[in-house]
Amino acid sequence: MQLIKIKPIIMAALLMLAGMNVCNAQFPISIKQVLDPAKGGLTEKDAVAGIREALIKGTGEGVKIVSQVNGYFANPAIKIPFPQEAKDIETKLRGIGLGAQVDEVVTSLNRAAEDAAKSAEPVFVAAINGMNVTDAINIVKGNNDAATRYLEKTTSPELKVKFTPIIKASLDKVDATRLWADLIRQYNQIPFVKKQNPDLTGYVTDKAIGGLFVMVAKEEAKIRKDPAAQATELLKKVFGK
Repeated sequence: MQLIKIKPIIMAALLMLAGMNVCNAQFPISIKQVLDPAKGGLTEKDAVAGIREALIKGTGEGVKIVSQVNGYFANPAIKIPFPQEAKDIETKLRGIGLGAQVDEVVTSLNRAAEDAAKSAEPVFVAAINGMNVTDAINIVKGNNDAATRYLEKTTSPELKVKFTPIIKASLDKVDATRLWADLIRQYNQIPFVKKQNPDLTGYVTDKAIGGLFVMVAKEEAKIRKDPAAQATELLKKVFGK
């Protein structure tokens, strides 16, 4: 097994996390190369474990941000609006003086999403821990949102299963279901309108998951920019100077 100095392999890891092709760097190494652990070096196991730990920290921070009060509602990038397919409903209801009720519904939709987001972290952790070496290497060599896209692909079905009942219960808890039903009832009483009743639970679930991945992507960008941030001993060993 060839021994190499620690500085080049750390630089290579940082370059890969920055989205650069290591093959083009001036270091004849890759993340698969191994240092002598007896001399304080890294093994492939250390490197992949460090990547996993960094991603777990990043997704955990993303979940923490969106699951607090106003995590969705106060963030224009992920705030859940009145359903797009119900824009006619919103316009007509505001036109007849029910704007406050519409706003109340929008607030309740975002509260439900914030409530449901708490359940995402263990799903992410399981997916990250389930990554193999090839997955990890593809992520660090990939685009700036490669980890997010990996998680989106591997966790979205499970997130939807977990989010749906929580969203439904949350909508009931924050009174959104009644508010929505009242608005739809009043809208459907307007002469000559096409009666509507969009699936509120499905809509909020999809928007909540989409918004969560927006925030995970932002956290991934931070990891790629500064992988040693909030470092544990393992991250210091993998990414430190």
